[in-house]
Amino acid sequence: MSDAALTRIAEALERISPAPLAAPDFDAAEAFVWHVAPDRLVPVEKVARVDVGLLVGVDRVRDILLENTRQFARGLPANNALLWGARGMGKSSLVKAVHAAVNAEAAGLKIVELQREDLPSVGRLLAHLRASDHRFLLFCDDLSFSHDDEHYKSLKAVLDGGIEGRPENVVFYATSNRRHLMPRDMIENERSSAINPSEAVEEKVSLSDRFGLWLGFHPCSQDDYLAMIRGYCDAFGIDIDDETLRAEAIEWQATRGARSGRVAWQYVTDLAGRRGVPIRR
Repeated sequence: MSDAALTRIAEALERISPAPLAAPDFDAAEAFVWHVAPDRLVPVEKVARVDVGLLVGVDRVRDILLENTRQFARGLPANNALLWGARGMGKSSLVKAVHAAVNAEAAGLKIVELQREDLPSVGRLLAHLRASDHRFLLFCDDLSFSHDDEHYKSLKAVLDGGIEGRPENVVFYATSNRRHLMPRDMIENERSSAINPSEAVEEKVSLSDRFGLWLGFHPCSQDDYLAMIRGYCDAFGIDIDDETLRAEAIEWQATRGARSGRVAWQYVTDLAGRRGVPIRR
C-alpha cells in the first residue's frame, strides 16, 4: 500500500476518532453549552434569563431550589432536582435565575447545559467536570423520553454515577412537562404487554425517583398572570395603566387559549414593541 493511501486512512481515522478534548478553561465564562462531534464546551457570554424576583407564583419552589443551590455552592450536600409540570410556567427560567442569584452572593458556580439528545456522551462530560476545582450545575431542559428511547439509561450515570459515583462538584437539574419523564400511555403499554409488567415499568418510572427534589409547577391564576405582566412592565419601564393592561392582557390570553408565564412574556414583548421600549432578557 502506498504512503499516500496510508496517509488518507490515518486522516480518516482521526476524523472518526477526534483527539480528546483539552482541559476546558472554566474561567472563561460562568455558563457553557456541551456539544459533541467533536466534544467541546462552548462558553456563553450572556445567558438569556430574567431576574429571580420577576418570577411570580412560584415562591415555594423558588425558595427550595435557591436553598438547595446555595448549599451546593458552599460545598455542602445538595440534591439533584426535577422541575416538572405545566408548560410555560418558568421551569427553565427559574433554574437560570437561581444560578444567577447564587452567583451574585458568592461567584464561582458554573452552569453547563446538556441537550437531551447528547445524554449518551454524559460520561465524557462528567470526566471533564470531575477533574475541575469548580462546582457545576448541570442543566438539561425539556427532558423526556418516548417509545424505544434508550437515552434514559445514560441519565443514570448523572443521577447515580455508577461505580465512581456522581462527582461531588456536580449537581443535576432537569425540567420536564412530565413527572415520570415519559408519556402515561407508554407506561400503561409497558404494563399491558410485558411478561412481568411491574418489572417492565419499574426501570423507567424509577428514573424520576432518583431526583432528590421534585418541584411541581401548575397553571397560574389570572391574578398571577396579570402580576407577572405588571412586574415586567415596571422592570422594563413600560408605561401602561392598570385598566388598559388588564383588558389587553386578558384579550391576549384568550387569543392564545392559555395563561402562563410564557404567554405573559409574549404579551409584554408585543406591548414593548408597540410602545417603542427596548427590552432584554
